[in-house]
Amino acid sequence: MQKHSSAIWTGSLKDGGGSLTSQSGVLSATPYTFATRFEGQNGTNPEELIGAAHAGCYAMFLSALMSGAGVVPDRIEATSTISLDPTTEGSPTVTAAHLDVTVKAPTDEAAIRDFAEKAKAGCPISKLLKAEVSLALKIA
Repeated sequence: MQKHSSAIWTGSLKDGGGSLTSQSGVLSATPYTFATRFEGQNGTNPEELIGAAHAGCYAMFLSALMSGAGVVPDRIEATSTISLDPTTEGSPTVTAAHLDVTVKAPTDEAAIRDFAEKAKAGCPISKLLKAEVSLALKIA
């Protein structure tokens, strides 16, 4: 299975702007700028999108683990906070992803904690945050 999204950027870093489009069309020429990423202006940014992907993936994976063991969760709430250090020498760096999770499920606390830790390690997006990145470049 492969999914894709694309970005277009025009202009300089601070004065330019870009748009993001996802394969599903949920994002369709969605604008983003330096100000939405680094200055807190309203709008999306890559770290917010990574956080949404991480939280969604984690919640689904935790549900799969629990359901596979016969425990169907009533509700899983997950928030992923992506930390970006813009002052890292060389280029800004994502330094951490932190999950805040609330689970309501018909099982004991120890079992939920065990499932939660396994989901943190096994969630595909958690793994992605440690992944190799490849590149295919075309010069136009």
